[in-house]
Amino acid sequence: MLTSCPPSWYLPEHCATDETVFHNRRRIIKTLGLGTALLPAAGLIAPLARAAAPSPSADLYPAKRNSSYALDRPLTDEKHALNYVNFYEFGSSKDVAPLAQSLEIAPWQLRIDGLVEQEITVDAHDLIRKMPLEERLYRHRCVEAWSMAVPWSGFAMKALLDFAKPLSSARYVVMETLADEETMPGLSAFWYPWPYVEGLTIEEATNELAFIGTGIYGKAMPKQNGAPIRLVVPWKYGFKSIKSINRITFSDQRPKSFWEQIQGREYGFWANVNPEVSHPRWSQASERVLGTNERVPTLLYNGYGDQVAHLYTGLKDERLFM
Repeated sequence: MLTSCPPSWYLPEHCATDETVFHNRRRIIKTLGLGTALLPAAGLIAPLARAAAPSPSADLYPAKRNSSYALDRPLTDEKHALNYVNFYEFGSSKDVAPLAQSLEIAPWQLRIDGLVEQEITVDAHDLIRKMPLEERLYRHRCVEAWSMAVPWSGFAMKALLDFAKPLSSARYVVMETLADEETMPGLSAFWYPWPYVEGLTIEEATNELAFIGTGIYGKAMPKQNGAPIRLVVPWKYGFKSIKSINRITFSDQRPKSFWEQIQGREYGFWANVNPEVSHPRWSQASERVLGTNERVPTLLYNGYGDQVAHLYTGLKDERLFM
């Protein structure tokens, strides 16, 4: 998930579905829960997945590439980036792309509230059309120690804040993922604190690297990668880059994010990449490049220290890395 990275101790729940449940989609979702890894073998993906209708924003791509954001490594093959993803709302395995096609992305209501001049609800696709779209090449580093290089399309997060008009008292941007039980079978994992929540400081959100992703590989964002809008913060571990955002709240209180609630000893608010700070259960000194399986050294701030290190001066008492 591309973006949300699961802890290695988690194992999916295996379950068998009676044939009589096959034709009742609502009951399938509630019954299978996290057993989505079983669906391909059971031949149930086709009945569950809706036809992939084109995004209402599809005509906006490919966006013009911004050459200021270049890479020192080849782009990851599209087939890997689109089919090896973390999206726990659809299950705990990496191959949730077929199930994610059930996600309805049009219309998509985005709520903007909290400490803003005026709370509003907008259609995400209308918002996307108002924004200065561009393509950026970014590294992506998962806390699980795999990585890829991705051509994201979207717009600077600062443009979103300019649109939202937060008050001067707002210190944090809090984001939530859609939580729809009818289309997201992973939500049956009731022990998780749904909806998925993540946050940034205002300073992080207005940094030049912070990006709202709306497309990838020259096309509109696929559902499994976080359509229609998601966060991309390349200097942080991937679980910070929240997918399928349907609410943005400006607050003066630091949020407690999804993985922080689950295991605060292992996942903190900041989640900046650092090869010298190991995860409690594995090293972060190197990473496996998706597609080639080559091991390469992990870079401090994922290689973006020149742009972001200044954000964390004076925060010596904070757990900046995971």
